This record gives sequence, structure tokens and C-alpha cells, in this order.
Amino acid sequence: MRRPRVRHGRISVVLAAVLLVGCALSGCSVVRAAGTWNDPRRPVAGSGAKGAAPAPTGAATHSAAAGQSVPLAPAYDITPLLNPSRKYLGLEIDGSPDSISPAEKFAGWVGQKPNLLGQYLAWGTSFDTQAASNAWSYGAMDFVVWEPWNTSLANIAAGDSDTYITSFATAVRTLNVPIALSFGHEFNGNWYPWGTSKSTAADFVAAWKHVHDLFAAAGATNVIWIWDPNDIYPVSNVQLKQYYPGDTYVDWAGVTGYWTADGPHTYSSLYLPTLDEIREFTEKPFIIAETSVEAGTDEDQSLKDLFNAVDQHSDILGFVWYDYNKGGDWRIENRPALQSEFQQELTTGEFGFTLSGVK
Repeated sequence: MRRPRVRHGRISVVLAAVLLVGCALSGCSVVRAAGTWNDPRRPVAGSGAKGAAPAPTGAATHSAAAGQSVPLAPAYDITPLLNPSRKYLGLEIDGSPDSISPAEKFAGWVGQKPNLLGQYLAWGTSFDTQAASNAWSYGAMDFVVWEPWNTSLANIAAGDSDTYITSFATAVRTLNVPIALSFGHEFNGNWYPWGTSKSTAADFVAAWKHVHDLFAAAGATNVIWIWDPNDIYPVSNVQLKQYYPGDTYVDWAGVTGYWTADGPHTYSSLYLPTLDEIREFTEKPFIIAETSVEAGTDEDQSLKDLFNAVDQHSDILGFVWYDYNKGGDWRIENRPALQSEFQQELTTGEFGFTLSGVK
């Protein structure tokens, strides 16, 4: 969806491989000018080393004593998470899930804890074990939006990043908590280098399958794979089916779409055309993987329509709220009327569960 906003990438430097280890992190962001799709954001290495995340209960463990290793515990079974009876309330907010404090503040504003906590990770960044552990301890799932900057999909498919991908997958498997993962989101647009301007549908499918296969080889089956196109409104000429890697490689079909003042702002115009097209080739559940309501729109009605879309469709599992003031004000906390409407919708809808008690 055409929208002025910023995303944050988090860059870390691997300090030790394979085992659960600390990583160095720093923020990275670039403002996208209003009315443009040119996003020159690139990863920037930084400092600020963190200690390794504590292993949650049931996590796999290793021991290097006398050259021996402890067998991995069975991978976390994600099956109950794939289509629970209640809806996901996701959140992308600055500082989370490296810290749970922003999520706790959001829960105070809307009256309910989020159970998906999103973060953007640039290619080359190590898996953020601390963030995933924080989210899980809070009763939420880490949602990693993995952005293949500074490479190409063809190179990924050819194996150029295999060492990095395998290290990432091994860390995910070793931590052994469920995570959601979206690779190369909004691939059907031309505003990212992994999109239509510098890549092909065949490249995307080949790269996706290759990454997925390396995770499988590492035993990292504790991952929910989210295939996440942008809503088709600004790119209606791009056919989504050619980008689909197949049901074996996908768990949820995502859609990114924002309720804006100058674009579609009803369910039937914003999401439905995309979902209808996706339904032509898969029955996988939907997740609205990134959304918000722009300040200055008929925001109360837009928010109601967002909740109604999720409440009234059993195959829409929930949504992820983008709560930033970047390139536009997408936040809930500085809009009392919208915050009140958000609270009301949550009390009457089917949202709400913690991952320790999935139904």
C-alpha cells in the first residue's frame, strides 16, 4: 500500500556461532518521503553487545564437554498456533521485543496484551535470541520480518548465503520456541530491491524454497512461515500466483495494507481483492501482517472496519498493528478517540490469548 512511513532494521554482529550467544545490535532507519517508493535503507553495523538469552523451559541444550553434545529436544510443535480459536493481536513498536516495556505500554493503552511482537531484521543479522525469549516469556510470539538487503534473490537461491542462513536456522532451532517468519515481504511491489524492479517471480520462489529447505535441514520446524505480499491496489498488474512457493512451504498467507486518507479504506477495497486473488491458488489462513490507520482519516470507522474484517472472517487470524510516528503518525497512544475505539473493539471481539494457553 502506498504510504509514507519508516521501518526500523536491527543490525547485529555475530560474536559466536551455532550456540546461543550474544549479539551486537544497533538501530537503522530511513524515512520514506511522502508519495515515493524509493527506500534506500541499508543495514548499518553497530555496537552494544548483549548477553545470550536464557534458554526457556524445554529448549534444546548442548554441551561441548569432552567433545560430546546433548541430543536436541523435540522441536516445538507449532500446530496449535496455526489456526487457534481466538485471534492474534500483533504489534510492531519501537524497542520491542528487545524490551517488553513498549508492549506493556501498548497493552495498557488498549486493554489487552499483544501476542505477536514484530521486528525487522536485515539480511546478515543474527537471530535475535533475546527478543524471541522476551516475547515468549511475555506470552507472545516473535515475528521476524527478514529483509534481504545487500544481496539478491538469485544469489540466495544459488547458495551464496548458506552459511549465514544455516547459522540463523540453527539458532532458531536451539532456542526452540515458536517464531513467525516473513521473508522478502511486499515482494510484489517495486520499492524494495527484492521486489519487481530488480528481481523476478522465479527468483523469489527459488530463494524462498532454498531458505525454507535449509531451515528444514537444520531441524528448525518451530517456524510459522508467512508469505506476505502488499495489497494489490497499487500493483494490480502483478499476478501473485507466480510468486507463491506452494503450500508445502507456506503456513500463513499475509497481506500488508494500510488505511490511509488517499487510498482504499474499506475491507472490500483494501483487503478483499488481494484475498480473493490468493484464494484462487491456496486455502492457507490469512494474517494481516502489517497495518495501521492514518491520522486525519475517518479513523474510528476505519478501525471498526479493520476489526470487523477480522471478526467476521474465520480464515483471517488477526492483524499486526504498526505503531510508529514515522513518515506519518500511525500511533494509537496519542489519539484518545481511536484508543477508546480500539479498547471497545477488543472487548467485543474474539481477540486475546497468551501462547502458553493457546485454544
